[in-house]
Amino acid sequence: MKWCLVRAVLLRSSGPLSKANIPTQFDIYRKVPKDLTQPTYTGAFISILCCLFILFLFLSELTGFIATEIVNELYVDDPDKDSGGKIEVSLNISLPNLSCDLVGLDIQDEMGRHEVGHIDNSMKITLSQGTGCRFEGVFSINKVPGNFHVSTHSATAQPQNPDMTHTIHKLAFGEKLQVQKVQGAFNALGGADRLSSNPLASHDYILKIVPTIYEDLSGKKRFSYQYTVANKEYVAYSHTGRIIPAIWFRYDLSPITVKYTERRQPFYRFITTICAIVGGTFTVAGIIDSCIFTASEAWKKIQIGKMS
Repeated sequence: MKWCLVRAVLLRSSGPLSKANIPTQFDIYRKVPKDLTQPTYTGAFISILCCLFILFLFLSELTGFIATEIVNELYVDDPDKDSGGKIEVSLNISLPNLSCDLVGLDIQDEMGRHEVGHIDNSMKITLSQGTGCRFEGVFSINKVPGNFHVSTHSATAQPQNPDMTHTIHKLAFGEKLQVQKVQGAFNALGGADRLSSNPLASHDYILKIVPTIYEDLSGKKRFSYQYTVANKEYVAYSHTGRIIPAIWFRYDLSPITVKYTERRQPFYRFITTICAIVGGTFTVAGIIDSCIFTASEAWKKIQIGKMS
């Protein structure tokens, strides 16, 4: 009989799943028996508010985690080194009082380029039954100071009084960026209306081009250019008489590059924030509930003392 008892004790103590093998002294989550706790209406009310507050903060953090943040920075560099030193330009301009036979695009810069009557990737659309013209073109310029201008210089015969009143629909450099959160002057001259200006006047648009990079979450980069603009209108004369007017776009490049980067909150930071919200809310709610309960118990004792 004694041998059977000893064997049973050994089997119980040596089992792999026996609770005797678990060092309970390391348990930091001590349990309080339910019969030693007391539920209260105040505790229930605070618990409900606590859960609603945690839910609100959780949804707020989840929205922030899912949303994309755009961070911008500035540095000195040539961002698009693979472009071969070229910038693509998109121009769309209407001259309602100048026929398409007279309209041409000229390009020149400090590298010695001088092209009169550029026609590649360009289109002329007749307006007002032949009295006007809309010029649309895509061309490239070198990354050096220069200009391109719309004029009658390439026409076989010059008009007596060319009318350079115009409307600029689009002037953009590089790739097109359609990002709502990015505020920039990618088409600063879009919508410029000079229809009420002097028909015989030349127009100078002084452009300062700023290289811009946009990098999305996948690491894909798009290269575009913002620009600032100043303009003046004048009638030019020389010793031979009035100079033929034109619409000049004189540009220079800024050495500063603007970079926009899409970023999202790391998952580990999101989990850390959620744990802090839950733990902090329950801790503060517990302190408030404890203070209210202690105060109510003290008030009850005071009332009982007065009655006795």
